[in-house]
Amino acid sequence: MSDRGKVFVALFSGINVGGNRIVKMAELRAFFGELGFPGVATYVQSGNAVFWSRKGDAASLTKQLEAAFEKKWGFHSRIMVRDLDWFERLVKENPYPDVAGEPKKLHAYVLECEPTAEEITRLAEKCIGPESFEIRGDVLYLHAPDGLGKSVFANLIPRTLKVPGTARNWRTVLTLLEMAGQVSATELGPPTLPERVSSQKSVLRGKRSV
Repeated sequence: MSDRGKVFVALFSGINVGGNRIVKMAELRAFFGELGFPGVATYVQSGNAVFWSRKGDAASLTKQLEAAFEKKWGFHSRIMVRDLDWFERLVKENPYPDVAGEPKKLHAYVLECEPTAEEITRLAEKCIGPESFEIRGDVLYLHAPDGLGKSVFANLIPRTLKVPGTARNWRTVLTLLEMAGQVSATELGPPTLPERVSSQKSVLRGKRSV
């Protein structure tokens, strides 16, 4: 890591779901500030934060954030921390470029580690609906033509793989990549980020985020 530090994205799981485990994004940004991470920006309520760190790698930052989060809020949230290079590779290796323009039909599951061959085989045997998927390293790409909410197969993914992870639709993936790239382009000192990116105002590739 350079002396300037590095930009990371933290993906939280299990917060603000069905009115449970409520974490306000303003509180989440303050949480990062308390830990010494400057210029934090969040995106939508599912828990996505872009932040700057001068020390630590993704693995050590994950442990730090998970421990501090549980201490503050009293429950555990699995957090996936990834850097800009990882996000760039995620988008570049998308096996479904033809549906990238329909972001609610394309999802990326960020996994803690690569699933075993046996787990992938079992998952493939259960993929009997309209969905299709590919796993590349620690990412599962899911094409759900009818949307994630109507996908029976999507519910089988965590049960079958047994690998912790969290899913984001393609619009969120691209927005986070854009946010992280803008921060990385800052050449002098730590970045100054907007406190949040509004889902109503953020525009990406000519389409409004939803």
